[in-house]
Amino acid sequence: MTNLKIRKLKKPFGITIQDIASDKSISHRCVIFSLFSDKPSTIFNFLLAQDTQDSLNIAKKLGAVVEIDENKTTITPPTNILQPDEPLYCGNAGTAIRLWAGFLSGCEGKFILTGDEYLLKRPMSRVVKPLCNIGANIKDLAGFAPLTILGNTHLKNFSFHSDIDSAQIKSAMILACIKGGQNSTYKENNLTRDHTERMLDCMGANIKTENGKIIISPTKKPLRPLNITIPADPSSAFFFAVAATIVPNSQIVLKNISLNPTRIEAYKQLENMGADITYINKENTYEPIGDIIVKHSSLVGITISDNIAWLIDELPALAIAMSIAKGKSVVKNAKELRVKESDRISSIINNLKLCDICCEEFDDGYEIQGSGKFQKATINSHGDHRVAMSFAIAGLLSGMDIEDTDCILTSFPNFRSILRSLYQD
Repeated sequence: MTNLKIRKLKKPFGITIQDIASDKSISHRCVIFSLFSDKPSTIFNFLLAQDTQDSLNIAKKLGAVVEIDENKTTITPPTNILQPDEPLYCGNAGTAIRLWAGFLSGCEGKFILTGDEYLLKRPMSRVVKPLCNIGANIKDLAGFAPLTILGNTHLKNFSFHSDIDSAQIKSAMILACIKGGQNSTYKENNLTRDHTERMLDCMGANIKTENGKIIISPTKKPLRPLNITIPADPSSAFFFAVAATIVPNSQIVLKNISLNPTRIEAYKQLENMGADITYINKENTYEPIGDIIVKHSSLVGITISDNIAWLIDELPALAIAMSIAKGKSVVKNAKELRVKESDRISSIINNLKLCDICCEEFDDGYEIQGSGKFQKATINSHGDHRVAMSFAIAGLLSGMDIEDTDCILTSFPNFRSILRSLYQD
């Protein structure tokens, strides 16, 4: 287990970051979606982190050929999905295990999906139950992984209204029925990340959104292969956006970030707190992409109760900004935080208390009274990469010792090197 010691930053910084980690959500989807084609997919800037490399290894075990040449990853799909002779390891990735479950439910063969000790504690019934309702044959372990899937190539159509706002559930259901025989519809209460819809539409799938419903029509032929450059991950970049906001007289330029509206809500909330943020749009094919400029500014407390699904990965870093802001901040309707890589509500609040921040935990969120400063502490990440990185950013103001930081490699392999660059003259 690796620990991370953060020194207090004694000067402002002004830098441009070109190498923010590529988007993890899109990288996972590229691997899975490439198997819907009969031609090689070409992916530039694929995230080569632990979780996404696990997805590549799964594709290989299913018969795909994966070639990595510098910044280009080529995935050649198999003619038919192979039945592997060993479990398919998803690492720490909830996105991977749930999307693979949807995809493999409609494939012929037997498949076992598993993961690391943290993934095995995350709830799977939210995906397993709706998939089984349309004819999937999935056995779980009392609602948790491993998942044993006996593929069914004749899944039923559905009209499903999810009571959980989750892009993972939505994507799993879409992937399960995309080769089905009849139209299906999926409805969510609030729009979640829409990478799946955008990417499959560009590949030629019959998928559209009308009156808040996603309508999926059967695809009778292979989809077009991907030819995509994956943008930088806005949730990874957000740690350094917060750093620029809270370190006096600092500024940062974040290059080639996804500007998908479902992915930059945290930046909008930071603006609501008083942050100085500028967006520069550059292109829009599979995803809108551009640069984000963030400058130090004084922050005030806010209440967040809407669009939680758009903030689920950034709320730990936002909690650091809230601790510096003047006044009280409140997060509501965020019970989903409790079933992420850790129970993020408890992880955030317990660690903030160690830093002498006045805060209170609720069932569906928390309250933070901004103090303007942190006390150096020893932080337990609970195996959650976003908790670890958030308190590393807090350490810029006070110093911080963070335990169990190997998890950072699951999403942001060069986080430490970028963090070190803030200290350079």
